[in-house]
Amino acid sequence: MSEDKKIIIDDDWKSQVAAEKEELKREAEEQPAESPPSQEMPPQEMPPASFEMLMTMFATEAMAALGQLPNPMTNELSINIEHARYAIDMLQMLEEKTKGNLEPNEAKTLEDLLHQLRMLFVAQKPAT
Repeated sequence: MSEDKKIIIDDDWKSQVAAEKEELKREAEEQPAESPPSQEMPPQEMPPASFEMLMTMFATEAMAALGQLPNPMTNELSINIEHARYAIDMLQMLEEKTKGNLEPNEAKTLEDLLHQLRMLFVAQKPAT
C-alpha cells in the first residue's frame, strides 16, 4: 500500500483561481496606469506647410518608387512602377486642380517636376 500513489483532488480550485483573478484586478485598479512605451520619434520641428512641400513629398515618393532614392523602410533601391505612377498622377491632379491659382514660380516648378518624373518613369517602365 505504501507504493500506491495517492491522488489528492482539490475541489475548491475554481474558487481559488477566481479569488486570485479578483485580487490581481484590484491591484491593477489601485496602481496608476502606466502608459506603454511609445514607438514615436522624439518631436522634431516640422517645416511650414506649403505647396512646395506637398510637391516635394509626392516627387520623393515617385523617385523612391522609380529606384532613384533608397526606400526609407528597407534603405535599398527598389522599383515599384505602379506606386511611381500613382505619385506622378497625384502631382498631375494637383497641376490640373490648381491651374490659374499658383504663383508663376510654383506653376513652373510643378511643370518641370512632372516632366522630369515622367522621363524617369518612361526610362524605367518595361516595354510592352
